[in-house]
Amino acid sequence: MSLIDDYAEAVAAHLIAAGYARCEPPILQPASIFFDSGEDLRSQLYLTSDVSGAEYCLRPEYTIPVSRHYLASRAAGESVAYSYCGPVFRFSSEHKSEFAQAGIESFGRADREAVDAEILTLSLEAARAGRSPDHQSPDLQGSDLIVRIGDAGLFSRLLEALDLSPQWRRRIARGHTQGKSIAAILNASVNGPSGDHSGVLGLLEGADKHGARAFVEDLLSIAGITSVGGRTPAEIAERFLEQSALKTGAGFSAEKRAIIERFLSIEGDPDQASTQLRRLAAEAGLDLNAILDSFDMRLGFIAALGLDVGELFFAASFTRNLDYYTGFVFEAHDRSRQDEKPVAGGGRYDQLLQTLGAPRPIPAVGAAIFIDRLRRSFAGEAR
Repeated sequence: MSLIDDYAEAVAAHLIAAGYARCEPPILQPASIFFDSGEDLRSQLYLTSDVSGAEYCLRPEYTIPVSRHYLASRAAGESVAYSYCGPVFRFSSEHKSEFAQAGIESFGRADREAVDAEILTLSLEAARAGRSPDHQSPDLQGSDLIVRIGDAGLFSRLLEALDLSPQWRRRIARGHTQGKSIAAILNASVNGPSGDHSGVLGLLEGADKHGARAFVEDLLSIAGITSVGGRTPAEIAERFLEQSALKTGAGFSAEKRAIIERFLSIEGDPDQASTQLRRLAAEAGLDLNAILDSFDMRLGFIAALGLDVGELFFAASFTRNLDYYTGFVFEAHDRSRQDEKPVAGGGRYDQLLQTLGAPRPIPAVGAAIFIDRLRRSFAGEAR
């Protein structure tokens, strides 16, 4: 069976008809642009190099390649919508390593809540259009799909409101993206797998930041170390200071831990979850009004586009395993196989384009539709 068959083309045609122009970036991509996307993706890359030693990989997903295409175009910085449908390549010992992926990416729109809702509903419409081209509704009632939603921006705002140090915010946010519990994040060794640096960390405890950085840089200089893994002595010193702050538990109280755990336990009907989140913020004395207003506005736009909000499942702990997501996220799963990989998923990634070279942040949101998984789900085939 061809990867891009009538089923895939029906999905692609629905996306194009919705105003998302077809974009097919090259299959061969610079490998480095995917290294900071998440541990899972990095480990699945098919790598090669040219005669100059430059590393490339087969396209493992579309969001970053389409983003690069947009930034290289004359429309960079403007409102543009793209769709795609083609092969992607990820190593897997259990499934095919080449598979078809369709999807959409929207860049430059300031009406974030409205376009978040559009991306979600259009993705569901397109998935169902592959099954029945005449089906134009994202309605989930009686559907084979269950949709989970979350908000990475809401969690980030909570960590900011708790006045945690940048070190703790980075560590908790990264661990959360990797699916770790708060207990696992807090109990993890600050040294990691690279070795025991407790002696150096002990000397840094209580030292002022300027003196501690100079101390570490002097140690590296005496040892004749000019760089490690591409990091400069100043960057290595900063990492030691971060580890020292984490080791002492500075700025992280039992009260703050309890608030985070309570936040992450909230799930269920999105409207009811919003009420619980506002209650938590009020009782903890945290200002989450702006981000929760945005949350509610998004739900309003989703409802206006014909999707029953009560059919969605919100979880404050829900995240996707790609590091670039910064806001609304979602996944659609086969209702009878909810523990398996999603048939569609996406979210907002407002900071990604700046990391790819844009001079300023550009609003961006998109979704991927996994054709093979959808085909098996709708056809009821054994996996």
